[in-house]
Amino acid sequence: MSETINLLLVATWQTIYMVAVSTFIATIFGVPLGILLMVTDRNQILQNELLNKILGTIVNIFRSVPFVILLIVLIPFTRLLVGKAIGTTAAIVPLSVAAIPFMGRLTETALREVDHGVIEAAQSMGASPLQIITKVLVPEALPSIAAGITITTINLVGYSAMAGVIGGGGLGDLAVRYGYQRFMLDIMLYTVAILVAMVQLIQLIGDVLVKQLSKNR
Repeated sequence: MSETINLLLVATWQTIYMVAVSTFIATIFGVPLGILLMVTDRNQILQNELLNKILGTIVNIFRSVPFVILLIVLIPFTRLLVGKAIGTTAAIVPLSVAAIPFMGRLTETALREVDHGVIEAAQSMGASPLQIITKVLVPEALPSIAAGITITTINLVGYSAMAGVIGGGGLGDLAVRYGYQRFMLDIMLYTVAILVAMVQLIQLIGDVLVKQLSKNR
C-alpha cells in the first residue's frame, strides 16, 4: 500500500508541475496573442488585416491538430529545447504549444465582450492604443480572461494525462503503465479520482478569482 501511495504522490506532483508550468507559459504568450488578434482586427484600434489573418491562420492550424498528433510532430522541437523528447519536463513543450493558441482565442473572445462605447470614450479623451489596451480593454475583460485561464488549466490536466501515454510522466503515465498494462484496477481508479478532484479544485479557485475580479472591476 505504501508503494502505491508513493507512486500516486510522485505522479500527482509530476502532473501539477506539468500543468502549472504550461499554464504559466500559455498565459504569458497566449494573453498577448489574444490582444493582438483583437486589436488588429477590422475596425479596431490597431487595424492590420494582414497581420490579423496571419496570426489567425497560425492559431487555427495549431488548434485543429489533435494533441496526440501534436505530441509526435513536436518531438524534434522538444528535443531541441530541452535535450530530450520523453519525460515530464519534455511534455511541457507540446502542452504549452497546444495551450497558447487556445488561450489566445479565449482572450480575444473576452476582449470582444468589452463595450465598444468604453473604447470610443477613451479614444475621444486622447488615449493612445497602448493606454486603451492596458487601462480599458484588459481591466474590463480581466474576469473573463481569468475564466479563460481556468478553462485552459483544466484542459491541460486532460492533455497531461494524454502526454503520459508517450512517457510524459504524471497520472496518465501511471494509469497506463500500472492500471492498464498491469491490470491494476485500483491504481486506475485512484488516478481518475485524483484527476477529478484536481479539476474540481481548479474550477473552484477559478470561480472565486473571477467573482473577486468582477467585484473589484
